[in-house]
Amino acid sequence: MTGKKSTFTKEEELLLQDFSRNVSTKSNALFYGNALIVSAIPIWLFWKIHMIDLYSSLISFVVVTLASTYFVALAYKNTKFVLKHKVAVKREEAITREVTRKLAEDKKMSKKEKDERILWKKNEVADYEATTFAIFYNNALFFALVIFSSFYILKGFTPAANYIMSVGASGGLIALLSTGGK
Repeated sequence: MTGKKSTFTKEEELLLQDFSRNVSTKSNALFYGNALIVSAIPIWLFWKIHMIDLYSSLISFVVVTLASTYFVALAYKNTKFVLKHKVAVKREEAITREVTRKLAEDKKMSKKEKDERILWKKNEVADYEATTFAIFYNNALFFALVIFSSFYILKGFTPAANYIMSVGASGGLIALLSTGGK
């Protein structure tokens, strides 16, 4: 094999970036911020309903919340990656019609530039819809798992053990489930 390095054009790099598993800094901040809030909400549940002492369990609250934040954010990223292409395919025809209609009067624009605009708009819509659905879906699943496990499966455990296992397992389970999407 020769020492040739494959080079991509700027457009090809942008296209590859749009369909990679990496998320933008903005999406990353959104995911981690939202995951932190979602992971911290069960603290109220255990403090008010399970009557766990807030101050004596502070270390476990912080550790489990941070671990759960990581798992939930990972689930968001994985779900977004799986959904983005599916959304792009489903929205392709409508977006193509809309952008073509908007650009119909512009006779100076080349076919290639119109196609690039359609692709850019399709990626923008797919990214937005995949992000919002990934957050909604994983939040709903996380809360359902926390409530089910804390009130039914682990109800006989001490409140501290119940919190650690129900929130930790729920975060880990949604992260695991998000890795195998088709």
